[in-house]
Amino acid sequence: MLEGKTVVLGVSGGIAAYKIPNLASMLVKQGADVNVIMTANAQNFITATTFETLTGNKCLIDTFDRNFSFQVEHVALAKRADIFLIAPATANVIAKIAHGIADDMLTTTFLAAECPKLIAPAMNTHMFENPVTQDNIAICKKYGMKVIEPASGRLACGDTGAGKMPEPADLFAWIERELSDAGKACGENCEKDSGENDERTREGECGENCEKDLSGRKVLVTAGPTREAIDPVRYISNHSTGKMGYAIAAEAARRGAEVTLVSGPVALAAPEGVKVVPIVSAHDLFEAVTAVSGEQDIIIKAAAVADYRPAVVATEKTKKGEGETALSLVRTEDTLAWLGQHRRPGQFLCGFSMETEHVLENSRAKLEKKHIDMIVANNLKVEGAGFGTDTNVVTLITADDTIQLERMSKTEVARHLLDRIIALIEGGQTLG
Repeated sequence: MLEGKTVVLGVSGGIAAYKIPNLASMLVKQGADVNVIMTANAQNFITATTFETLTGNKCLIDTFDRNFSFQVEHVALAKRADIFLIAPATANVIAKIAHGIADDMLTTTFLAAECPKLIAPAMNTHMFENPVTQDNIAICKKYGMKVIEPASGRLACGDTGAGKMPEPADLFAWIERELSDAGKACGENCEKDSGENDERTREGECGENCEKDLSGRKVLVTAGPTREAIDPVRYISNHSTGKMGYAIAAEAARRGAEVTLVSGPVALAAPEGVKVVPIVSAHDLFEAVTAVSGEQDIIIKAAAVADYRPAVVATEKTKKGEGETALSLVRTEDTLAWLGQHRRPGQFLCGFSMETEHVLENSRAKLEKKHIDMIVANNLKVEGAGFGTDTNVVTLITADDTIQLERMSKTEVARHLLDRIIALIEGGQTLG
């Protein structure tokens, strides 16, 4: 989808600028022609050399720089751009583009571009919530720009709240989705090379996959960790960030599904067009999933759910005593096993298995025991896989097949996973 596409990244002067080289690298690896434009203030956080090394293109800063080919550069790049993302977008830059102020290379090129435009605000919480900033964001939306809502959490300034720029993998997913939607602008069911519709219907210009192949289907995805309370202060959990599950939910929505995302506590923005059901504990997840499981066509359990919880939860903080202490644990509900036992005809069930040894054997045993259609296995010890990364290395296991995928972005893993699920459903290869 990104092969040969021109992606312009605008980087303004915010601390989150340090994350953008990762995004640029991800885009280049997918075949995109990445061009970076920085504001003068952005140079205080990241160097132009970093982007030039990663993209192979000159990083533009000065509108009147003479060290490139003879052309009006901001107009030429604006014409070539297939998509334009400003990330981080400071309050100052948002104010400029909202009111058509073009006083540097970034704002000038952005104003001249006619491609889809994305803005990822990143700033102090009070600046973001200031009515002036919110009015400027509303103006940007009015003029057709897509605004990627910031995540909430602890900010670099020490405040806590909205204003964190989403992670590179989330920005990457937005770019993919926007390019996909632009490719489908001629309609979901256009015929390639028919010549009967808009020029964009012809092969090579509307994208390879013109149909929303999950349209009309309901998909439920679980993501993130669970937290099992010990007392009002402490809990048992794991290192899951929810990135894999969120990538799957976003990809399913992009392909036309009605998506419900049951999510443990994470610091990720909700994917566009996805209904998010927040949960905390394994019991919460069990209740949320089983309440709607009967109406789902596809269920993908990517959450890292605790297998055990404290047998007794203290009502007050447990005080530190002398010597050792013991914590009695009991099993949590096995949601995936319950789904396998109560599945309806035609329903597709997919689970995830994270192992540190005997990955294929343990995962295949889980596939059979839970009575599910597919298990996605990965090894925590493999570089680029597991918790907190923007990439993953997985194996798709079914009763009749084992497909090892190479290291790739979690967005790409989501695409391959859904491609395989759709193929199995259409081939009638489900247990339901």
